[in-house]
Amino acid sequence: MNPAPPLYILRHGETEWNATGRLQGRFDSPLTIAGRAQAEAQRKILQANDLRGFSAISSPQGRAVETARIACAGLIGPIATDPALSEIGLGDWAGGVRADLIKSSGADDGFDLYELAPDGEGFAALNARCHSFLSRLTGPAVLITHGITSRMLRLILTGRQIHDLRDMAGGQGVVFYLENGKQKRLDLGA
Repeated sequence: MNPAPPLYILRHGETEWNATGRLQGRFDSPLTIAGRAQAEAQRKILQANDLRGFSAISSPQGRAVETARIACAGLIGPIATDPALSEIGLGDWAGGVRADLIKSSGADDGFDLYELAPDGEGFAALNARCHSFLSRLTGPAVLITHGITSRMLRLILTGRQIHDLRDMAGGQGVVFYLENGKQKRLDLGA
C-alpha cells in the first residue's frame, strides 16, 4: 500500500444501543444526547486544526452520518459516504445483547464476539476491506466510522498486525490523527 495521506478518524457518538449493551454491527440505533455531545466535542477538536484540502467521508450507517453532520458542520462539506467504512458485520448476532452473547458463546469478552459471530464478517475480511478503502484514498480526509472499523483502519495505518487489534485505543468524542504511520489521540482535554 502506498503511504496514506493525513487522516482524522472519528468513531460515531454513543447510540441508544451502545448505552444498553446491544451489538449493532450493520443495524442502526440513534445517537443519545451524550452521543450528540460527543460529536460536538469532535467538531471542536477538528475546528482547532487546519482542514484545508481535507474531504469528509462517512460510513453510510445512520449513527455515523449523524455524527459526521455534527462534527463537520461548517468545517468540511459535502460529506461523502462509502460502505467500506461500515461497521464489521456481526451476522446472526447483530442486535443481540453483548453480555448474553458472551455467556452463551463462551467468548472471553465482548471483543471476541466480532470474530466468532455466525455469518459475521470477521477480522480478516474487515482488514481486507479497510486495506482496499485506504488504497483508494487520493487526499487528506476526515473519516467518520465505527469502533471496530476505526481500530482496523488505524491498525493498518500504523503498520500493526490483526492480532494487535484489541490493543488499539478506542473512544467516542475523541479524534485520532494519523500521518506517516504515527497516531495521535486528540481530545478536548489535550
